[in-house]
Amino acid sequence: MAVNQTRIFSIDVFRAITMVLMIFVNDFWSLSGIPSWLEHARADQDFLGFSDLIFPCFLFIVGMSIPYAIRNRLAKGENKVNILIHIALRSCALLVMGFFTVNIDHLNGTASGISREWFEIIMVIGFFLIWNVYPKKAGSKKYLFYGLQTAGVIILFVLFLVFRGGKEGTSHMTPSWWGILGLIGWTYLITAAIYFFVRKSSLLLVLFWLLFTLLNIADQAKWFHTPIPGGGAFQGFTFAGIGATLLIDWAKSPEKRRILPLLYLGAGLFLLLLGFWLRNFFIISKIHATPTWVFLCNGIAFGLFALIYFLVDLNGKAGWFRWIKPAGTSTLTCYLIPYVYYSLATFAFTLPAFLKSGVIGLVKSFIYAMIIIGITFLLGKLKVKLKI
Repeated sequence: MAVNQTRIFSIDVFRAITMVLMIFVNDFWSLSGIPSWLEHARADQDFLGFSDLIFPCFLFIVGMSIPYAIRNRLAKGENKVNILIHIALRSCALLVMGFFTVNIDHLNGTASGISREWFEIIMVIGFFLIWNVYPKKAGSKKYLFYGLQTAGVIILFVLFLVFRGGKEGTSHMTPSWWGILGLIGWTYLITAAIYFFVRKSSLLLVLFWLLFTLLNIADQAKWFHTPIPGGGAFQGFTFAGIGATLLIDWAKSPEKRRILPLLYLGAGLFLLLLGFWLRNFFIISKIHATPTWVFLCNGIAFGLFALIYFLVDLNGKAGWFRWIKPAGTSTLTCYLIPYVYYSLATFAFTLPAFLKSGVIGLVKSFIYAMIIIGITFLLGKLKVKLKI
């Protein structure tokens, strides 16, 4: 399969694999008796759990996607100001969704007058009403779509007003740590904006990668506090992804493309070695976003992408991953469906204990992930798909 310079198929495949794994590990809360190495490490534990790899890989893919998204908009003749507005609006959407989802755990159902399950269901309905992909050529139906989006805004506003949290039920919604979606929003806003302004200079892009790496080290060493979520760690992942696209840009000839996997493996090995060296100074900790965690995860992400690129873009094996394609093309839809699924499942059924333990429990979680992919596929057929 020839490399499409406007769309690298291995990026979609890597995104799909990462999203499937994210849904899979996010179901571990329902299990018992599974190997500890599969779960997140504790904050003070010098360890890299399998679950600690998923979010970094996703941010790595965000970084890889940014150059192609912005280039495609520029190629279509889109105004540069409009591109920056798009970046801001996209980030804002993620921040709003992160703001709501991060507060769910603190909901006091009695004080709010609504259970957690119904809050989640109505919240996700609001998200879909606002950010669903409505037809561009809506004709007379455009007012219906505007009305649906307005209804979504009203739903979220009402949920914000009725929310009460804490044991006493007196607290209101707060950003807290912004949640996964919010962190992605902040990371995307900073990284995409920087890329937009310095995209013509590979050297400056690499220097910004180095800058955020140094900020993360300085933050963890307590030289000074870096006033961005993650202390520079999350931008370190996305700029690593941008660095991976720079290698694709360099590999314009078939000969160079064939050696790309080796270059990715070499970069991954180099980052792994730096990560293990940094372990002399910092523990491996996702919770604390340590430089050791960043380097090790970036090294693994480069290695995984080397394998996926070799299979998909060099050897045309994209069909192997067709069954999880919705996870790569409808990623946000896929991420939010579990909020509704778990809430409805609470009303509908309770699984027997033997399905929630050990190997059988892991199989259950994998089947659950496949069900979510299937629901995403069916919603796509019904023209229900989130896109920001």
